[in-house]
Amino acid sequence: MNMSDRPVAGVLPKLCIVVPTFNERDNVAALFGKLAVALADVPFEVIFVDDNSPDLTWNVVRDLARIDPRVRCLRRIGRRGLSGACIEGILASSAPFVAVMDADLQHDETQLLKMLSLLEGNEADLVIGSRYANGGSTGSFGSTRAGGSRIATEIAKRLLQIDVADPMSGFFMIRRDRFELIAPSLSTQGFKILLDLIATAEGGLHVVEVPYTFGSRLHGESKLDSLVVMDFLGLVLAKLTNDVVSLRFLLFAFVGGLGLIVHLVTLYLALAIDVPFTAAQGIAAFIAMTGNFLLNNQLTYRDQRLKGFALIRGLIIFYLVCSVGLLANVGVAFSIYDKEPIWWLAGVAGALMGVVWNYGISSLFVWRRR
Repeated sequence: MNMSDRPVAGVLPKLCIVVPTFNERDNVAALFGKLAVALADVPFEVIFVDDNSPDLTWNVVRDLARIDPRVRCLRRIGRRGLSGACIEGILASSAPFVAVMDADLQHDETQLLKMLSLLEGNEADLVIGSRYANGGSTGSFGSTRAGGSRIATEIAKRLLQIDVADPMSGFFMIRRDRFELIAPSLSTQGFKILLDLIATAEGGLHVVEVPYTFGSRLHGESKLDSLVVMDFLGLVLAKLTNDVVSLRFLLFAFVGGLGLIVHLVTLYLALAIDVPFTAAQGIAAFIAMTGNFLLNNQLTYRDQRLKGFALIRGLIIFYLVCSVGLLANVGVAFSIYDKEPIWWLAGVAGALMGVVWNYGISSLFVWRRR
């Protein structure tokens, strides 16, 4: 960068671009270079929110910040997740307009000026970079990923009654003051912050979509995996209940349901080979609890994932929590059945009590914020 290209000190940014990162060290400098060209006439800043990347992305960003004051780094320790990173980044900015885009160079930075002009002209509160609006394209998507994206988009639009072509986009721009009004009601878990934002606003945002072609990743690996599907479904269910229950609780309950299936299958197999019932029940409970713990650690609490000795310590505490939860389950079920002998009602009530107990105590003692 030439000295003449350096930003003038003291000029407040009109636009902030928030870029959540995890293992993107080879992309951040290239992205900033593209943004500097696309926004040459706009006072802007870029906030990279990094989840303590093992590849030291945050260190690369800090080196950039020493060269150019338009670059800022928020390094998060003990917290993971795209939605939470975006929320923290947006709230850290003082710019009146804020955009969110990925670090992988797949979003079209040349659309930022058009998006900004729509907000400045009061033609929109929220502008979405859309792959599915007329003129947009999924570009490098493979057939499987494109099909999955389409299905997820239709599920979100129909169940949440969202009239937007691409509510799953990770590329958008919003007025910061409007975002701050909605932010306290947003989930910090998951990957689909735009979907959460639109659903939470309940029609209170004037939305405009700008078509663009989704590009190809040059460096690094995609962060999408099978767990993202669970995050998405949990978010949709949470919004359908008007956030009466949280995304995290729904994921915890889902894992608990899988654990019940594992328990029953293990019990059946153990009894089939003549293991005494008491021993079979104990084996089934042990396997189910262990599976529940490992899956919750990978999915429900992926932003607070336990490793090393903390994983072993957490597992032991989880065994104790679930043992007490089982007593709560049986106690509530027996109390209800004693008054109203409907077996399924008592069973469901007991199971719900057990899930609530296990979730609450696990959040406090197993996956507590460190």
